[in-house]
Amino acid sequence: MNQEVGEQQPPVEEAPIEVVAPFAPSGEEEEDSIDLQDSQYYLNRQLSHLEFNRRVLEQALDETHPLLDRLMFLLIFSSNTDEFFEIRVAELMHQIKYGREKAGIDGMHPQEVLVQIRNRCHELVQRQYKILNEVMFPALNQEGIFFLRRSEWSSEQRAWIKQYFKDHILPVISPLGLDPSHPFPRLVNKSLNFIVSLEGTDAFGRETGLAIIPAPRSLPRMVPLPAELVEGGGNHIVFLSSIIHEFADDLFPGMVVKGCYQFRLTRNADLVFDQEEVEDLARTLRGELHSRHYGDAVRLEISHKCPEPLVEFLLKQFNLSETDVYSVDGPVNLTRMMDVNKLVDRPELSYPPFSPGLPKKLQSSKNLFDSLKQQDYLLFHPFESFSPVTDLLRQAAKDPQVLSIRQTLYRTGAESEIVTALVEAARNGKEVTAVIELRARFDEANNLALASRLQEAGALVVYGVVGYKTHAKMTLVVRREEGKFHHYVHLGTGNYHAGTARIYTDYSFLTSDPEIGDDVLKLFQQLTGMGKIRRLKKLLSAPFTLHKGILELIHNEARSAKEGKDARIIIKVNGLTEPRLIKALYKASQAGVKVDLIIRGMCCLSPGVPGVSENIRVRSIIGRFLEHNRTYYFYNNGDPQVINASADMMERNMLNRVETGFPILNNKLTQRAVRDLELYLADNTQAWDLQADGSYIRQQPEGDAEPISAQLTLLERYAM
Repeated sequence: MNQEVGEQQPPVEEAPIEVVAPFAPSGEEEEDSIDLQDSQYYLNRQLSHLEFNRRVLEQALDETHPLLDRLMFLLIFSSNTDEFFEIRVAELMHQIKYGREKAGIDGMHPQEVLVQIRNRCHELVQRQYKILNEVMFPALNQEGIFFLRRSEWSSEQRAWIKQYFKDHILPVISPLGLDPSHPFPRLVNKSLNFIVSLEGTDAFGRETGLAIIPAPRSLPRMVPLPAELVEGGGNHIVFLSSIIHEFADDLFPGMVVKGCYQFRLTRNADLVFDQEEVEDLARTLRGELHSRHYGDAVRLEISHKCPEPLVEFLLKQFNLSETDVYSVDGPVNLTRMMDVNKLVDRPELSYPPFSPGLPKKLQSSKNLFDSLKQQDYLLFHPFESFSPVTDLLRQAAKDPQVLSIRQTLYRTGAESEIVTALVEAARNGKEVTAVIELRARFDEANNLALASRLQEAGALVVYGVVGYKTHAKMTLVVRREEGKFHHYVHLGTGNYHAGTARIYTDYSFLTSDPEIGDDVLKLFQQLTGMGKIRRLKKLLSAPFTLHKGILELIHNEARSAKEGKDARIIIKVNGLTEPRLIKALYKASQAGVKVDLIIRGMCCLSPGVPGVSENIRVRSIIGRFLEHNRTYYFYNNGDPQVINASADMMERNMLNRVETGFPILNNKLTQRAVRDLELYLADNTQAWDLQADGSYIRQQPEGDAEPISAQLTLLERYAM
């Protein structure tokens, strides 16, 4: 059996690394006139998350986006809001229900937060449907794309739709009359349903008055009409909800349908189990996944035409209050409209395709291992290609000199090219180890399938560490060259998923640096085996050194500023909620450090507060691509330090997950990463600046200033 460098001797035990107390880098706590524990200096994380959803929704009105992409933003808002209720609102309701209310650092109690969430969500949902009905549908109509209401069907179209109902819907739909022997059904999370009021007596003499029609999940939510029924061409589409509504009478022969109203129930979808009691994580997850469809109810969406007595009836069934009802003027399941791109072939109404770039030396290289011996590569997706990452694994799978491959997998998919390469490697006799995070939310089923596929191929599959999600993105390839072992490494800020690499901004770092390779090997040994903390030479890792390391770098800038030296911090992450990091940034601002934060989503730090954060600016970039890379820049007394990481500045990432932070040590690559950050700070078209009260203001070019879009410029800079 082949043995790798670093495995020839037992691991050396080292004492756990001490966590330095924040805000006292010199060991002495300074007295301050401003109490940074005061809740007034912190924004609520859930309300901040809602503001991100608001910014996404506003993209539907931005005419610089192509029309179908504007529609997608409106629908993404629905998807984001669904998850917000399934996880975040559900958690707040759970805390209140079981008396576990606890105020956050912002001082707000769960009940108070929930009231504000409901108020804002009602306003946002009303705005969403107003945009849909008054802006999007008319704009789509002008382009020959029509979503037809029942009142707009011609007689010929109605006849075709009725036949469609008989052929495709009637055979699979199951209406449920409500009576003592037919109790109210247990409805699946986010499924489309109808409540029907009836008049008359059925074949058994029953007069129930009410029925429920669950729309089969197997049916498409949009039905395109055939071309011969469309005058003047274009696309004419009918919603499944309209078809069921129109022909509901056919489901209750001999009775009169007095009213038919669509509704959708959102449930708590978080998976919670006692991890200390788990003996087999995969088996436990398989058992729990089904329960996700039937958690406690948290929201009821219903047609705005539904009479109040029927709404009250449903609320009683789901144990919800009036504030949990969202009356909508349109389809209740807007997320399912995302399939419109499959029905409408109008490429001119979407962003044009592009070819991701590739460094010149990689374009001409046939052997990635030879290229990595010569230099490191920093790739910025999606502007640059993800193919070198998959090529590394493909070549490793076939290369007879490669002995082993280790990889972490968070959101990948069982049929991805990367998994296919790992399967091939295992079948070719390589030692393949996959650390799969089964608990990646809403990807659990995919990851269970992924684990099974790799195990069947002969790979060693482990599930990380119980209690700590493995969120690090690492690949280690060990190759024997001239009798010695060499490590080839990929570290990333995003997932090993070629699809998301086309729409998420993320960095990939490829290197053969022996010290980084040794660090990654130690991290894998820590994940798959057991033992004390292993001291790393170049990488930072959570939950051990990343949080401490970032704090110390912030403190260093504060010290420099106090000494009259230049000091600067630029950080780009997806969320900032961890209190000690926020306080450290406040301290840095008070010391005179200029701090620029590019935070896509949640941000609990309040910028521009006199005496606290005058020197801090926070902005969010919302555009064609989802901003996802995590980059930390520190001026470091003229020797700039850039760290890319898999971790955001949140408690879960820094303290309760396995994460990696990897420094960019090559001066040329460091300068390139800083240029990218500066470009985001110069953006004046897709940037939203956070105000001290938690609101955001969209930036616009001032006067004769040239419009700058960071994403568009990066496409021009790196893509082919």
